[in-house]
Amino acid sequence: QVQLVESGGDLVQPGGSLRLSCTALGVSLDYYTMGWFRQGPGKEREGISCISDSDSYSYYAESVKGRFTIAKDNAKNTGYLQMNNLELEVTAVYFCALGVVPCSYHPTDAHEWHHWGRGTQVTVSS
Repeated sequence: QVQLVESGGDLVQPGGSLRLSCTALGVSLDYYTMGWFRQGPGKEREGISCISDSDSYSYYAESVKGRFTIAKDNAKNTGYLQMNNLELEVTAVYFCALGVVPCSYHPTDAHEWHHWGRGTQVTVSS
């Protein structure tokens, strides 16, 4: 049974940083694209980043480009999302996901992903 467990969400002040983690159980990240999504209050789930199975390609939505960095350690079966210079607007539940659509296709539609974590809350507030 595939399970994704996110962690690292927290309350942080504007301008602060957080690193989210996503550990995969029951599946090897060697064979999947990993993505990160977020869903703010009253908003649709938004695809913000992905990384290819081989770590050779990554994608960022314009809303996070330059401030977020995605990474993956296949040996630990864990992915990461480093978030810097956080703004109030990034308050949301953050989800990791696994899929087989190549990251180079920029799969930002939630329906393109096979496995989901339960999410971790990120709150930016002064």
